[in-house]
Amino acid sequence: MTNPAGPRTAGRLPVVAWALWDCGATGVNAIVVTFVYSVYLTEQVGAGLPGPTTPASWLGRMLAIAGLFVALLAPPTGVLVNAPHRRRVALAILTGVVVVLTSAMSLIRADYHYLWPGLVLLAGTAAFSDLSTVPYNAMLRQLSTPDTSGRVSGFGSAAGYFGSVVLLLIVYVGFISGGGDTRGVLSLPHDDGQNVRVAVLLTAAWFTLFALPLIITSKVVDTGGDTDERPPTVGVLGAYRTLWTEVKGEWRRDHHVVYYLLASAVFRDGLTGVFSFGAVLGVTVFGVSPADVLLFGVCACVIAAIGAVLGGLLDDRVGSKPVIVGSLAAMVVVGIALLNLSGVVAFWICGLLLCLFVGPTQSSARTMMMRMSTEGKEGVAFGLYTTTGRAVSFLAPLLFFTFIDLFGTDRAGLGGLVTVLMMGLVGILGVRVPNRSR
Repeated sequence: MTNPAGPRTAGRLPVVAWALWDCGATGVNAIVVTFVYSVYLTEQVGAGLPGPTTPASWLGRMLAIAGLFVALLAPPTGVLVNAPHRRRVALAILTGVVVVLTSAMSLIRADYHYLWPGLVLLAGTAAFSDLSTVPYNAMLRQLSTPDTSGRVSGFGSAAGYFGSVVLLLIVYVGFISGGGDTRGVLSLPHDDGQNVRVAVLLTAAWFTLFALPLIITSKVVDTGGDTDERPPTVGVLGAYRTLWTEVKGEWRRDHHVVYYLLASAVFRDGLTGVFSFGAVLGVTVFGVSPADVLLFGVCACVIAAIGAVLGGLLDDRVGSKPVIVGSLAAMVVVGIALLNLSGVVAFWICGLLLCLFVGPTQSSARTMMMRMSTEGKEGVAFGLYTTTGRAVSFLAPLLFFTFIDLFGTDRAGLGGLVTVLMMGLVGILGVRVPNRSR
């Protein structure tokens, strides 16, 4: 029989193993998708590409396809990992795919003939990395109690931020910094992108190192009860049928679960927009140098990690919704203030304040999803959580560029991001929170 419902604790070591996985995964996203490999593809590999479409445009299209891939597969992935004993296997497979794809990026040379293979590898890495968060997030209930889920989620988010900082610094100092024919303290050749190609191998090894503790510690995640009570394995079509049944059941049980999925999708896209366009605004509007923007990015991750830890502790005291509402409201106020300020100092102060509230919002959003899901249905919940987040991923970029076009200045793009955050804030205010005692 399944263990009766009640307080659960997995101990400190399983929680650390869970957080270490996030440390490795976010490091991959920082190097591959955001700061290093994507820049290498668009600037070096795509140089001289014939035709009217630029490498950056092709990158955007491929990431859009990756987003669609995730939106389609996240729900059935959630259904398949409803049973806790399947989460470890799914996480191991998806993590392995990300490691293999990242390692294969080392074969992409600085020649436009390699652009398409490079884009496919990058898009695949982004997609499978997103999908791997479905079983990973579903493990949160197994590792925490209702009274500790906030701090556990915050600890995982903080580990992710710190992992990004450390790996970014290692790659920058060791492989990217400097000029001339060789780069970094390791003096790796810049010609043919050799320094970047070695960096992605390090990134793959980094993810492997930090993912292994969670994957090999089977007792952390295999707490699904006796075999007789485990749900049967279903195919993709069967998973969609099961998903539709689950969605209808959740709608009948509590409409606010669906409301929360929609509201969180909006404000999470706003948070992504803050990070995605912050560097652009810093350079074009506030006069920050490109080198200092990278330093700002490192500081931003540290501040966001601190915010995630503090927000997690506060979450366990007052609940997820107050933390999310308070953080979003603060970000709106800081964003409006930044709209009316100028200069490097204003960007640093207001920018880091924004990042301080990004961490607790992300952490509490995940915790609230866990608390609003029913026991044993975490996989479905986080599958939908991932899908809805990807489904509106166009919103922040759309309003960012629309505001710029309407007002004729890059500064107005910040107004578009603030608008998205305000929409998410209004949405979350209408969500009814379930009893925290469950």
